[in-house]
Amino acid sequence: MKKILFQWSELKATFWFVPVIIIIISILLSIGFVYLDGLVDVSQDGLGRFFFVNSSDSARSILSTISGAMMGVAGTVFSITLVALTLASSQFGPRLIKNFMYVRLNQVVLGAYISTYLYCLLILNSLKAGDDFTFIPSISILVAIIAAIANIILLIIFIHRIATSIQADHVISDISDFISKQVLTLFPEKMGEENQTGENVDISASISGYPNRCSIKSSKSGYLQYIYGETLMEIISRNDSLLDLYYRPGGHLVEGVEIGMLYSKGNWEKEEFEKIHEQFVIGKTKTSQQDIEYSIYQMVEIAVRALSPGVNDPFTAIACIDNLTATMSYLAQAKFPSRYRFDGEGNLRIIADTVAFDGVLDAAFNQIRQFSAGSPAVIIRLMESLITLSEFTNEKHKKAVIKHAEMVLTIGKQTIQEEHDLEDLIKRSKKILN
Repeated sequence: MKKILFQWSELKATFWFVPVIIIIISILLSIGFVYLDGLVDVSQDGLGRFFFVNSSDSARSILSTISGAMMGVAGTVFSITLVALTLASSQFGPRLIKNFMYVRLNQVVLGAYISTYLYCLLILNSLKAGDDFTFIPSISILVAIIAAIANIILLIIFIHRIATSIQADHVISDISDFISKQVLTLFPEKMGEENQTGENVDISASISGYPNRCSIKSSKSGYLQYIYGETLMEIISRNDSLLDLYYRPGGHLVEGVEIGMLYSKGNWEKEEFEKIHEQFVIGKTKTSQQDIEYSIYQMVEIAVRALSPGVNDPFTAIACIDNLTATMSYLAQAKFPSRYRFDGEGNLRIIADTVAFDGVLDAAFNQIRQFSAGSPAVIIRLMESLITLSEFTNEKHKKAVIKHAEMVLTIGKQTIQEEHDLEDLIKRSKKILN
C-alpha cells in the first residue's frame, strides 16, 4: 500500500498528469454529447432558438473560433507560466521552481484550454451537412460555448494567481503551510513498533545473536527518496534478521556505497535478498515525502538569498524566520521516532538512521545565522525566535536551543557596530542565557 501511495503522490506531482486526465475526459465528453445529439431532437422553438445552433455554417464558425482562440490562449498561458518560473528561479532559487510547476491551478488551466480545443475539433469533425444527410450536434456546441465562457473566467483567476504567486510573503506562506502538513504526516509514521525505552537497547548484544552478516550496497547513485518501511520490516522479520541502516531519506548515495549491514542467523535466498533493495527508492532529486529537512531548506534558501549583498532584503529573511519558528515550536513538542524498530513479538529488527530535533534545528537556523552577519534586525529576530522556541522545549531539547542562542549572541557581538543595537541583543539574550 505504501508503494502505491508513494507512486500516486509522485504521479500527482508531475506537471503533465492533471492536463492529460482533463484531455481524456474532454475526449470522452465529446463522444458522449455527440451520441446524445444523435438520440435527442433539440427543439428550436421558444428560448431554444437563442441557444441552439440550427445552421451548419454557424456551427462551423463557432467551433472554429473557439478552438482557434483556445490554442492561442493556451500558448499565452504557457508563456506566462515560463515567465513566472524564470522570476521565481532568480528571486527564490531554482529548487522552488518545482513548487510553481506543481500548483494545481496552473495544471488545470493548461489542461482546460487544450482539452477545449480538442473537444471543439472532435465536435467539428462530427458535423455533417449534405443533401442526403445533415447532422448538427446542437447540445455539443452549446457545451463548447459554456466551456469557452468558463475558460475566460479561468484565465482571469489564473492571471491573479500568477501575480500573487511570485510575491515573497505568498511563497513563504505556501511553503510554511506545506511544512506544517508534512510534519503532521511524517512523524506519526512508524516503521515497525518503536521501543519506548530505546536508549537502553544493547546493540552489541543484539548483533551478537546473529552469526552471519552481509553488506547492503546502493544499486545506483542518487538521492534516497523513500523507504517502504512496512514491507522492509516484513521481509526482515520473515527471515529472522536484523538490519542496521546508515542512511535516511534525503541522503545522497553513490553506487556501491554501503547503506546498511544485514545480520542473520542463516543464509538468505537470492530473491529475498533482492527484495531488500526494492524497498529503497533512489532518484536524481530530493523529495519531501519522508524528508522534513528538504522543505525546511527551501525556506532557508529564500532567507539566505534575501540576506545576500545583491538583494539585501531583511524583511523577507525575518518572515522566513517567523515561519520556521512556528514549525520548530511544533517539532519541539513532537515525539521524534526512535532508532530502534521492533516487530510485533518485540524482537529488534531495524536500527534506522532517524532525524533528531537538534539536527532539524541546525538545518533551520545555521545558514540563516551565518549569512545574517552585519544585519542587526535579523540577528535580533533570531534571538527572539529562539526565546519563543525555548518556551516549547523540554530539558532534552533546550540544550540545542541554548547552543543556537549562544552562537547568535556571538555573531552579534562580532558584527553589530551600533552600541544600542548590541545592548538590545544582549538584553534579549538574558531571557534564555542565564
